[in-house]
Amino acid sequence: MYMRRSLRRSRTGVTLLSLAALLVSGCSAAESTSSAGSTAVAALAALPRATPSALAPYYGQKLSWRGCGVPGFECATLKAPLDYAEPGAGDVRLAVARKKATGPGKRLGSLLVNPGGPGGSAVDYLQQYAGIGYPAGVRARYDMVAVDPRGVARSEPVECLDGRAMDTYTQTDTTPDDQRETGELVDAYKGFTEGCGAHSARLLRHVSTVEAARDMDILRAVLGDGKLTYVGASYGTFLGATYAGLFPNRVGRLVLDGAMDPSLPARRLNLDQTAGFETAFQSFARDCVTRSDCPLGGKGTAPAKVGENLKAFFRKLDAHPIRTGDQDGRKLGEALATTGVIAAMYDESTWEQLREALTSAIKDKDGAGLLALSDSYYERDAGGRYANLMAANAAVNCLDLPAAFSTPGQVEKALPAFEKASPVFGEGLAWASLNCAYWPVRPTGEPHLIEAKGAAPIVVVGTTRDPATPYRWARSLAHQLASARLLTYEGDGHTAYGRGSACIDSAIDTYLLHGTPPTDGKRCK
Repeated sequence: MYMRRSLRRSRTGVTLLSLAALLVSGCSAAESTSSAGSTAVAALAALPRATPSALAPYYGQKLSWRGCGVPGFECATLKAPLDYAEPGAGDVRLAVARKKATGPGKRLGSLLVNPGGPGGSAVDYLQQYAGIGYPAGVRARYDMVAVDPRGVARSEPVECLDGRAMDTYTQTDTTPDDQRETGELVDAYKGFTEGCGAHSARLLRHVSTVEAARDMDILRAVLGDGKLTYVGASYGTFLGATYAGLFPNRVGRLVLDGAMDPSLPARRLNLDQTAGFETAFQSFARDCVTRSDCPLGGKGTAPAKVGENLKAFFRKLDAHPIRTGDQDGRKLGEALATTGVIAAMYDESTWEQLREALTSAIKDKDGAGLLALSDSYYERDAGGRYANLMAANAAVNCLDLPAAFSTPGQVEKALPAFEKASPVFGEGLAWASLNCAYWPVRPTGEPHLIEAKGAAPIVVVGTTRDPATPYRWARSLAHQLASARLLTYEGDGHTAYGRGSACIDSAIDTYLLHGTPPTDGKRCK
């Protein structure tokens, strides 16, 4: 289950599939089911309004702001309890950054942003996009603020494998053809989780979304804001909705863009998301065959045939990986190629790059383009170093929900459903859903509704052909939240705010600046 927003505006929230993560999915609350069958799903309970005395030192702390090395931004360290059940058992230190309101106009407080993940760096996102790329009117009136959630980036990052081991991990075959390859995949998952347990044992039990949401409330208070104003994308919508469920009376202006459905179990989330990637691929395929440089079919080729051609290419790579020119000797096999293609599904602006990369790989046997897409997805730099994205992603997901599958046999039984959801990606995404089966700590979360009764209006944004957070999730979350206003973007790509729709941007800017939410059910093209 991976929803992350990248640093650039167009890659808003990605869902790591491959070896590293679960996927996510959604349906209406009434449709929610567990893997064992239909069950009642409880609502997240709000916390008491009064701050417990044991937490008073955290809520009363003063931040010491300093330069970040990035012009215009300040940074500080926030302390939060490692374990909210035992606040005296130690702290976790969280990296915070801000860019103060530029004016003119009366300052409206702090606007906290989160790009998703779990595992995406909110600080990087603030410094590289939100703090300079959000509408000038918003930046004029708000201090733009971000905190890396616990276990992420600069906030005591979860660590699992070094760069060389990660290279091996990301190349492991996720479409096993026999028992030997199945065993290799299981060994890869076990090796990854053992590394996490060895390097980050202290944190692994305390990186849940509920704990991260409670950290945000401490930050809200320390910043001097009576209510939280927040824009969260992708997984950031789950984090924001969780905050609203825990602290409904402290909800200010919340925008949840590319919404997740918290009521679904991991298996259903993964299956729904698999279908979402298929929807995105169909859009890409329809566009591709109108282009003279489409390597997967000519004019008039049906999208299903385009998918068959891509799948056939993946099978060839499975048997015979191709050169990439990588200085570390990596070749392009099926796993990295699939990741590269999926990376391009998040935004239609990358489709041209994908066509070029596929053309080079298919016609010239040069996999450099697809490898570059895959590396950007995994946040691997040219020196072979990985950000902690994949480690944090797994750590949060595997704590938030019970594993989608417990054994390879369960995956095999589910393969027909996943392959029906996506003939191109279904098999690999089904096997990717096995990763939490071997996690070293037990999950603390369960599927649940979030109602946030008593909260101020919350804007939930859904994109009709979103690959990573299917539109039905936005509908479901809006149905659950007592004060939600559903805003729909009829289009492609992951999330909607800041991606070119004047209608969406105007509705959200008006809400943030004036407190007037869009009419429930408003649609933009």
